[in-house]
Amino acid sequence: MILLTATGCTKNEQSQDVYKNIIKRDKLIVGTQFDAKPFGYVDKDNKLKGVDVDIAKELAKRMLGSESKIEFKQVTPSNRIQSITSGEVDLVIATMSITPQRKAIVNFSLPYYIAGQAILVGQQSNISGYSDLNNKPVIVILGTTGEKQLRYFAPKAILKGYRTYSEGFQALKNGNAVAITTDDSILHGFIMDNKNYKILSQRLTQEPYGIAFKNTEDARTLKSNIDRLLNDMRIEGYLNKICKKWGV
Repeated sequence: MILLTATGCTKNEQSQDVYKNIIKRDKLIVGTQFDAKPFGYVDKDNKLKGVDVDIAKELAKRMLGSESKIEFKQVTPSNRIQSITSGEVDLVIATMSITPQRKAIVNFSLPYYIAGQAILVGQQSNISGYSDLNNKPVIVILGTTGEKQLRYFAPKAILKGYRTYSEGFQALKNGNAVAITTDDSILHGFIMDNKNYKILSQRLTQEPYGIAFKNTEDARTLKSNIDRLLNDMRIEGYLNKICKKWGV
């Protein structure tokens, strides 16, 4: 009876291991954003593209032998952590900054990109920095670090929160606020297609992006393998190649 019980526990642990499940399934399930150009977005040809998408495909290729062995599921800043903890996805690659608060809930890979908190305004705006945002309506994206930073650097700013980047930028274009603040990597995507806006030079934070996993024992092997592959991609210059491809 003791031997049977021990054997049963081992099999159960193996069946719950995220990395082993990926290998057995022969498919990687990744949460990413569909509206965060140039990191993850659906282009005019209805194809998902971007930095995060290319990294995910390369990971699938190195883990499973083909970049096509991947399924992308859309996540937003407000639900990406839940998508991990619920097991809906194996991991999330979605411009997710590594913070102590998030590390209490999910685990992170080595950083694959360093962004900075920035402000986007119209070309004719007289706003020059965070201090100019006090007593003015400013757009933040719910679930991002931008909301917290804005409350600290411009405590009197009138926050207007939106669930997705595309909704937030559309609200700015509609005149609902004087600025939008989030990672400069995302803001660069906005001005690629909208030359009437500019990013202010001020950066108040450094935001290291990481791939997020469940913060549980059954995801440890996945994290160690992803870290190894990311390190290989960095040494080989592949991460720099992806960033140059997308202009970040």
